[in-house]
Amino acid sequence: MTSHPDLERTLVTTDAIQARVAELAQQIDQAYAGADNLLLVGILRGAFIFMADLTRALAVTHAVDFMALTSYGKSTASGEVRIVMDLREPIENRHVLLVEDIVDRGHTLNYLHRLLRDRQPASLRTCVMVRKERPDVGVPVDYLGFTIPDVWVVGYGLDYADRYRTLPYIAELKASVYRK
Repeated sequence: MTSHPDLERTLVTTDAIQARVAELAQQIDQAYAGADNLLLVGILRGAFIFMADLTRALAVTHAVDFMALTSYGKSTASGEVRIVMDLREPIENRHVLLVEDIVDRGHTLNYLHRLLRDRQPASLRTCVMVRKERPDVGVPVDYLGFTIPDVWVVGYGLDYADRYRTLPYIAELKASVYRK
């Protein structure tokens, strides 16, 4: 249980996150052992903490870049996805691993996967920290940290109205906070 008054309960502890990040890094190291042009693409802002931990845990040679997309307002989903910041370099013939914080409805990851696939990378895979328990939304997730209940979550990069993002664990936000 968490002591923060806005949080209902802790869903994923700090220790569980760190252990799972190490496991994901080992899986990615094995998958890309022969690749010398792996590019990890972190989706800002939510994935920055996960991305930092993951890249430090990787042994395979890799580069890092970021994209910023938006499909949310301050507190509600709009359903429309748009690019706020694109990649700095072309990805043609590079192995690309998208690193995302959460798959909620799948709009952002589906959009991004289609967009980058059209740029002709050598390979395109996804690594997601958490996916909500929902019917299949057709999002390709190659590496998954945790499946969580379909509730509003914060912490470890996830936010509500730009708050709670730096909590070292993932917790359920009380409904009374986002229904104000």
